[in-house]
Amino acid sequence: MIPIPQYIPFTQAQKEQAAATDLEAFLQSRGEKLIRSGREKRLASDHSVTVRGSEWYDHAEQRGGNAISFLQKYYNMSFPEAMQALLGGDYKPIEREQPEPKPFVLPEANSDMRRVFAYLTKTRGIDSKVLSAFAHDRLIYEERKYHNAVFVGKDENRIARHAHVRSTNSQGKTFRINIEGSDPRYSFHHIGNNGNLLVFEAPIDLLSHISMYPQNWQSNSYVACCGTSIQPVLNTLERMPHADTVLLCMDNDEAGQKSNRRMVEQLEAEGLTVILQIPKMKDWNDDLLAQHQYAMQLTAPS
Repeated sequence: MIPIPQYIPFTQAQKEQAAATDLEAFLQSRGEKLIRSGREKRLASDHSVTVRGSEWYDHAEQRGGNAISFLQKYYNMSFPEAMQALLGGDYKPIEREQPEPKPFVLPEANSDMRRVFAYLTKTRGIDSKVLSAFAHDRLIYEERKYHNAVFVGKDENRIARHAHVRSTNSQGKTFRINIEGSDPRYSFHHIGNNGNLLVFEAPIDLLSHISMYPQNWQSNSYVACCGTSIQPVLNTLERMPHADTVLLCMDNDEAGQKSNRRMVEQLEAEGLTVILQIPKMKDWNDDLLAQHQYAMQLTAPS
């Protein structure tokens, strides 16, 4: 193969033609397996990536683009290489070296969870009975070293596969991260016995919503995406006995509502009833704290 020079003067028409290449047909012609997902197709090799026409979107990273940027990102091609491949040049995708995944390890637990319990109940207003139910199942605990709150996601065999860590400081910059090696399919969740699944961005929003609407909450299923990826939603639905209705409870901001729109289209294509339940304020914890504040005003002596 003749090396591609660093600079090729592609015309604007060629750039537009390459960018508009049908990614589905292009990838299938190169042996990529695609899975139907609503109106889109999902990569069998990476379920977080969907393609539709000439566009792609990575739901885990919340970014996307056209056919050119797809080849640059997922085949490690330079811009000239991607252009040549899309315009019919005889160039094969470059094999990417995959880094060795680090094993998933839960942070060491503290001997008690007094700080986390106090933070979640007093500062964030979470109902103590709701918190105790999750703590009893070892889905929430206190990290020993930094006393962060750890929200655990377990698989079908009750083995921990995901952990979201959040600092408990009420002042300064908030620290939150998914532990390296976490499987995004198994983020913080609860599976009940009816057909309702409620979807949230963060574990604290999930707990806040239950605190506001506690009646028979154990019968529902809940999942916190720990972000806005649809992967944990799809996985939780597969594990539910009678899934039929999804309530999308994402944040009341641009990112949350954008993810709502993406999920609605895909979930409705799967034959599910989808309902949007949007918090009045920015998120469900803000709503919960406002509810507490209003109750305090009502009971305050005049």
